[in-house]
Amino acid sequence: METSTLRAHMALLLAMVLWGSSFIALKVAVNEMAPMIVVFLRMSIGTTAFLVVWPWLRQDFKYQAGDWKFLMGMAFFEPCLYFLFESQALIYTSAGQAGMITAMLPLMVAVTAFFFLGERNTLKQWTGFMIAVVGVVWMSVTGENSLQAPNAILGNFLEFLAMCTAVGYTLLVKHLTKRYSAFLLTALQSFCGAIFFFPLAFVSEWPEQVSLASVGTIVYLGLVVTLGAYGLYNYSLTHVKASTAAGYANLLPALSLIFSMLLLGERLETTQWVAVGVIFFGVYLSQERKPKIPKEVPPAVTG
Repeated sequence: METSTLRAHMALLLAMVLWGSSFIALKVAVNEMAPMIVVFLRMSIGTTAFLVVWPWLRQDFKYQAGDWKFLMGMAFFEPCLYFLFESQALIYTSAGQAGMITAMLPLMVAVTAFFFLGERNTLKQWTGFMIAVVGVVWMSVTGENSLQAPNAILGNFLEFLAMCTAVGYTLLVKHLTKRYSAFLLTALQSFCGAIFFFPLAFVSEWPEQVSLASVGTIVYLGLVVTLGAYGLYNYSLTHVKASTAAGYANLLPALSLIFSMLLLGERLETTQWVAVGVIFFGVYLSQERKPKIPKEVPPAVTG
């Protein structure tokens, strides 16, 4: 394997680790601060970081007339609605369970494309989707409430709504990545997110003091995850096939679960582990050899 190819694979693995860890970082932050404050600060830090590299980004920015509605729609779905649901979800459910629900995103995109784009899905795919839904419901109702998941049913439902908004985002980005880079689109998301969450953060109750750990996680989310993960992901696309890079995204649910167990001490009941297996089996059944969503589309879920 050539050195450049090896570096690309290492970059992909690190990007997935960063995205997988973002659920844990967000969980830590929302335990101490209002969710809207956390998301606003994250978006603001990300926006500041992108402003620093804007002189390089603007070279690839060639706006095409009429794209404003697609760009605004993309940003409204994610980060606006997406983080509105996910930040609330992590108040009620564990980071590991929330991460597992992200495994359903490809299935949900396929189902939505069937209704809105007329794309055909096989009986095997529909079966896989239904099995995965059963797995998510099973995982939610069989777990006992705990410190990390005081109301898992509500939290997992809110995370499911976050996935619904991620579907809208994915379908719009499918169109936009033909004209703009994923890195540039991420910069726009951060900017719109900072504006959207500012009034929500302003009316939230700000804590009198914040621990260093929470400050660190917000900086980590805004700078390392937002800028670093996408930078690594885009770097890899210059050295490996786009389908190869996208394949690494399948690691995200497992990584988020592992991190939540190692760093937050989360534990799943035996029946929940069975449900996790059911989810993965449903996702496996739903996979196509030739996916209809281009692999250049950046992952919608970043925690």
